[in-house]
Amino acid sequence: MPRRYHHGELREALVAGSLELIAERGMRGFSVAEVAFREGVSPAAPYRHFADREELLTAVAQAVADELAARVRDRIAEAEEPVAKLSAAAGAYTEFMIEHRAGLHVVFDAELRQARRGGLLESSRALMDEFLGPAFEVAGDPHEALELMEQLLAQAHGYARFYLDGIFAQHGYSTELVVRKSVEAARMVIIGRGCAGSSTVDGNGS
Repeated sequence: MPRRYHHGELREALVAGSLELIAERGMRGFSVAEVAFREGVSPAAPYRHFADREELLTAVAQAVADELAARVRDRIAEAEEPVAKLSAAAGAYTEFMIEHRAGLHVVFDAELRQARRGGLLESSRALMDEFLGPAFEVAGDPHEALELMEQLLAQAHGYARFYLDGIFAQHGYSTELVVRKSVEAARMVIIGRGCAGSSTVDGNGS
């Protein structure tokens, strides 16, 4: 059913509604007309705020990047040493992906790759910097840090995807448990790659 938005907040409502639709149907199933219908406005209304479909999607991707970066930053701030910080960052990604069904696949979508309009380029770089910071701390070597970050992000995304696809549900896993498993798996990868250095962590990755 269409819903009412608060006066003067249509742009924000369209971004939020678009993210909901992407969570349901994926990027390929996104439709500006459907978002407009859900927000209770005419099909032409979104184009008073966005030049085209791509610009609306860019705004959605930027919102995802900014929100995810803030989530990662908050989790890192709660940790005390480099391995725990990087492990927490991986867990934050899994948690965010489960909650919003959105992650790097939205931020770096192929349709938006060439455009990178608005602040998306800056937001995507800022997001990756949140992961790179602690990765450099534990790895030291830039190449190793990038390889480590790539592995941890792929792993964190996989944990979320398994949860969303119902695979973990067969075992009765809660969101909290999946996030903890993602954190612990990240910790094991970091130590297994010999990147922990002189850092020490306990069994809970903290």
